Amino acid sequence: MNKLSLIVAAFNEEQSLPRLYERIVRLDWHALGMEIEIIFVDDHSRDRTLQILRGFAAQDSRVKWLRFSRNFGSHKAFTAGLEYATGDAAVILAADLQDPPETIPLLVDKWRAGAKVVWAVRGARAGESRLNKIFARLYYLLMRRYAIAELPQTGADFLLMDRVVMDALRAAPERNTSLLALVQWMGFEQAQIVYTKEARQAGVSKWTFFKRIKLAVDSFVSFSYVPIRLMSLLGFCSAALGFLYALFLVIRRILYEAPIEGWTSLICVVLITSGVQLIMLGVLGEYLWRTFDESRRRPRYLIEASHGIDGKAIT
Repeated sequence: MNKLSLIVAAFNEEQSLPRLYERIVRLDWHALGMEIEIIFVDDHSRDRTLQILRGFAAQDSRVKWLRFSRNFGSHKAFTAGLEYATGDAAVILAADLQDPPETIPLLVDKWRAGAKVVWAVRGARAGESRLNKIFARLYYLLMRRYAIAELPQTGADFLLMDRVVMDALRAAPERNTSLLALVQWMGFEQAQIVYTKEARQAGVSKWTFFKRIKLAVDSFVSFSYVPIRLMSLLGFCSAALGFLYALFLVIRRILYEAPIEGWTSLICVVLITSGVQLIMLGVLGEYLWRTFDESRRRPRYLIEASHGIDGKAIT
């Protein structure tokens, strides 16, 4: 019998957790030939999430949990769960019930057929705003075009990975990156299933606009050199335009004795050039800051309390 680790990231999900847990344990794991452990990662919630997890663990020995010392983000939560997972494979899913646990048997079937990574690809996104759908479509379009061509076209953040992939992730302790893009970058035998991402049933989304922007920047900086190449291209184009404009003014002066009126054109050139330079400095800063952050070797996350992790109980 195989062992499957279910990694659930939760942040202020006191309303969703009881229903998620009920749906997980309701599945016939024995018929599936799987022994399970459920690792909940509390991303420093401010509601009753921790109390609910303690209740689960008190009545079910399969439940383990850990709590971060502060909010580190869902990708760090999944990373922590994977590092402490003991299963032959692991499934990562959010606690908001948008990723239906009933889909897991389909992931397991693909894994048993030989795939090391099985993506649950979104066929539809129920309850999502038009703006969120546009942002997601643009993100995956740019990532597929300029970073990782193999990313699922409609996106996926619900997946199963084999133990060999989990071990490979432990050997790549990057701090500012997209965990899902890193899994795709690693390769291994991959497969997909299609599912409908359900609408959130309780609470509000913690995936804010600025978190989406940070994920997009982290993804491009970690997996693409296009921003650096774009900077070189902008510098070349700016220099070429400046040279052509200067040549135009000289020829105009020689042939037509036209006076060179400097103030308006000079201000435009200065503003445009300065803007381009500031953009370039900003892009360089993103790369340099991440390099500096990696060099400091700070922990990716800190655990404040845990239960059942490595046989220890910290309460």
